[in-house]
Amino acid sequence: MAKATKKAAGARGTLLIKMVGSTIGCPESQRATVRGLGLRRLHQVVEREDTPMVRGMVRKVPHLVTIVEPA
Repeated sequence: MAKATKKAAGARGTLLIKMVGSTIGCPESQRATVRGLGLRRLHQVVEREDTPMVRGMVRKVPHLVTIVEPA
């Protein structure tokens, strides 16, 4: 399924988020945050819109995810 990509005027861009830690033994709220970012497996990388909401989710679980620089 192809994603439609629209970039509105003044859009913030996107973030590449990588899962670097396991959710085993983590509180349920942290697991839900990682799943909310769309991450399921270790070393999986997803692209999300750069919004304060997504940045806050990344800040909530900094030991489990990292922001990857585009190549």
